[in-house]
Order: sequence, then C-alpha cells, then structure tokens
Amino acid sequence: MVMDVNNKLSEKISSCEISLTPVDNRRLMNLCGRFDEHLRQIERRLNVEINNRGSVFQILGEREAVHAAHNLINKLYAQTENGEELTPAKVHLLLQESSQKLEKNKQKQSPTEEASSQENAVSASEITIKTPKGTIKPHSKNQRLYLKNVLSNDVNFGIGPAGTGKTYLAVACAVAALESEKVKRIILVRPAVEAGERLGFLPGDLSQKIDPYLRPLYDALYEMMGPDRVLKLIERNIIELAPLAYMRGRTLNDAFIILDEAQNTTTEQMKMFLTRLGFGSTAVITGDITQIDLPGGVKSGLKQAINILQEIPGMSFTFFESGDVVRHPLVQKIVEAYEKFNSTLPPQRGDK
Repeated sequence: MVMDVNNKLSEKISSCEISLTPVDNRRLMNLCGRFDEHLRQIERRLNVEINNRGSVFQILGEREAVHAAHNLINKLYAQTENGEELTPAKVHLLLQESSQKLEKNKQKQSPTEEASSQENAVSASEITIKTPKGTIKPHSKNQRLYLKNVLSNDVNFGIGPAGTGKTYLAVACAVAALESEKVKRIILVRPAVEAGERLGFLPGDLSQKIDPYLRPLYDALYEMMGPDRVLKLIERNIIELAPLAYMRGRTLNDAFIILDEAQNTTTEQMKMFLTRLGFGSTAVITGDITQIDLPGGVKSGLKQAINILQEIPGMSFTFFESGDVVRHPLVQKIVEAYEKFNSTLPPQRGDK
C-alpha cells in the first residue's frame, strides 16, 4: 500500500493515493459497496472526495480528513480478507471512531492536562468484552471509559441519549461476567413506567406483561448468547428479568444487576434499588434524563442520584453525548436537534 500526500493546493488541503494489495475484485466490490455507497458514506462523513479506478483510490480534502479516510479504507479492506460482508452500519461504526479522532485533534490546541491524560489512559488500552457469540468492542471514547468504569467499580451509571450503547454494553459486561463465573446470576430490571403506559393495562398474566416490556434486554442477550441458551438460563433463574417493584426487600449477592430506563425511577425507587446490592455484585444503572415519563411533579431518582452520589468511592458516572450514537447517522442529528431545542426551554418536571 502506498500513500503519497501532495501539498499542492494549500497548507491545509492535501491529496492522497492508495494502491490496495493484493488486488481482488470481490474484496474491492465489498469495500466500495453497492453503487459505491460505502465510499459516498465516507465522503459525506469526513468531508473528502474519493475517486477510484480498480484498486487505486485518490482522496482529496483537508490533511487530517484525508489521513483519516486513508486509514479507514485500509482498515475496511483488511476486514474483507476473511470474506466479511461490509454494510453501511459497519462502515458507520468505524466512521464514528475516525470522526471523533478528527474532533480530538482539532481540540488539542488548548486541552487541560487532566482531561488529556484521562483520555489517553482510556484510549491507550483497547477494551474488549468476549461473549459466546462474539467480541464486543467500544466505538467511542466515552464507550471505552464506560467499559473501564464497569470493570473497575461496583456501582456504575451510564447516562446519555438513545443509541449510545449504554444498555447493550452493560448487558455485554453482564454476559462476560457470567461466562467467566465472576457472578452467578444476571438480573435485568426496569421501572414500570413507559411513555404513559403501565403494566396493569397490558393484556396477559405477569410474565406476558413483562416480556414485551423488557424486549430490548432480551434482544441484546439473544445476540450475545443465542435464544436457546438464554431461555434455558431464564428457566433456571440464572437470568432474571423483572419490574423494579419486585426488587424491594431483596439482597442480591454474586449478581450482575442492570437497571435500565432509570430516568423513570422515583427518588424512593432509586434508593431502594441501590441498597439491594450484596457482596460480589456489580450494578449498572442506565438512563436518558431527556426522556422522563414520570407523572407531573414527580422527581426523577436518576437526576437526584447524579447530584448526590458522584463523590462516593467505588461508584462511577459515565456521561454519553450525541457523538457516541452508534445507530443510523440520522439518529445522532435527531438527538442533537432535540438537545438544541430543549436547551431553550424552561426547567421541566423533576428537573430540580
């Protein structure tokens, strides 16, 4: 592979030529995507121009963006070596990393020593989580920090917008802990408030009410362990899925406990949940404080926990941003638009 950067246009604008080897037409088609959709995706995200003829690719744009696109194309081509099918979603995840590195380089002009040292410490050692169905890797600085915190602390909060991987990564850590026998059980919990609907109004018995309500947690487990194994573990009560109300009065030892949608807990519920923690257990609390569905006048237990618990040793708080969104690129723009709109509104219920 050859990279030739020519600074003919200006100090900031560069051109780059890559010659991919070995030449393999199937791999090249996989890399480019249908109608070159992967190349166009890279162009839009990194603000570069990409032209190719066969295995030779030319990239034009700002120097740092050209360098990022060069590295990304090499990385994507390497992934095609074993026949892995590239998709817009996979390209998007790698673009997340490239975009964040670009932003980090732009902000290097005046970073504080503390912030830069923390960021370097997190990115220096790549963290991966092994599950029976594959290896889970973080795709942003905050995701790496989140995993590092969960692996190092007994109580962990993951707070941020939808699509940032808060719940998915927590489930991955729980599965890895169960597989390595660090815990004996996984307990997945949600408060019984969801967009104005309550479990009592749903059809069926308790199990039938809970199943669709906890579907996002089921989906993550199925992906990491396979449906058959998950169902067997649920039957043996090694994996338990339950509404938050059913945690009262329990002490949970040797367990990995995840409280999802925690923005919909009340102050009393949050305190009750946190005091369930037993010996040998890890708790992860996830939520998005911009999507509170509690009745008017009821304060969010998650928002209060942020204010009063951050100084306690052994507890971690990871705050995700719109740049950490790993879903469709439009999701990130939607989150940013709502954040901008909400910043102009007066405080809402439960904000104090």
